[in-house]
Amino acid sequence: MKIITVIGARPQFIKAAMISSILATKTVKEIILHTGQHYDQNMSDIFFQELGIPKPHYNLGINASTHGAMTGRMLEQIENVLLKEKPDRVLVYGDTNSTLAGSLAASKLHIPVAHVEAGLRSFNRKMPEEINRILTDHISDMLFVPTSTAKNNLKAEGIFKGVYHTGDVMYDAALIFGKISEKKSKILRKLKLKPQQYFLATVHRAENTNNPKRLKSILNALAVINKEIPVVLPLHPGTAKIITNMNLTKIVQKLCLLPPLSFLDMMALEKKAKVIITDSGGIQKEAYFHSVPCITLREETEWIETVNAEWNSLTGADFNKIIKAAKSPEIGKSINEYGTGNAANEIVRILEDFN
Repeated sequence: MKIITVIGARPQFIKAAMISSILATKTVKEIILHTGQHYDQNMSDIFFQELGIPKPHYNLGINASTHGAMTGRMLEQIENVLLKEKPDRVLVYGDTNSTLAGSLAASKLHIPVAHVEAGLRSFNRKMPEEINRILTDHISDMLFVPTSTAKNNLKAEGIFKGVYHTGDVMYDAALIFGKISEKKSKILRKLKLKPQQYFLATVHRAENTNNPKRLKSILNALAVINKEIPVVLPLHPGTAKIITNMNLTKIVQKLCLLPPLSFLDMMALEKKAKVIITDSGGIQKEAYFHSVPCITLREETEWIETVNAEWNSLTGADFNKIIKAAKSPEIGKSINEYGTGNAANEIVRILEDFN
């Protein structure tokens, strides 16, 4: 069996690392296609090095354009690769433009699509990721869901066939790379940070960064928190540019600002943080994996289990809500939703059964 794996962004690199390492031990031939969606070295190259992902067979170098233009260019070039390679199946991850382009290109050529992390819904269709998820799920013939909530979401949309509750490959990664990060990462020592004596924050979602009022409110909250406890803020290149363009650099100048970090350094910071503040989907969940309270800078989340279990507070960009949550962070109960750390093996087993 020949599989083409389409990836393009940080979370996909991590998930692919878990599954690709297992595929390499099988009779499956995997061809990795990197769209280039994350093109900064610290957002891409270093992840491949640290996670041991084989060098991509194809790198399309498509990035830094509007959603429509990016997806269209990806669709065209992925189709060319599929016509050349003639795979038996295309494997896609998550909810990015790369995910949608890969699944669309495959479906037009009648190539079956397998979607890892299927069934997630924020129920906010203003988010490009939500549209990508919905369309990819309705195109796919194999849908690997991480939670029972995701499975129920698919049922509500009339998708019953080809759905597999495998657990979450990111939990696999947290278990494996969490231990590795403790041995290899020196980031806490470098920044002179002590465990549970700093907050870790990330801000990159368009609904926050493209809205001056929301972004200013979030940054002001981080600045106030920083007066009591250090706030570490690794900046996505796009967010850093927006902060400069909006003349907001003065607000964040006393925070511990960092460039994009390697996966192991980011995981080390996540594991030892007192609280994580983020608008990322994946980091909310990683916070739970490491038993770290999370404040989510959104009005909704795909990972509602973390909210129901009282590990995650949804504050949006509301200054007062962020400050209140930071003063009394949620420490909740265990969630038996994400599997046992064996999701990648289960996904590969199912793929092999359909060889």
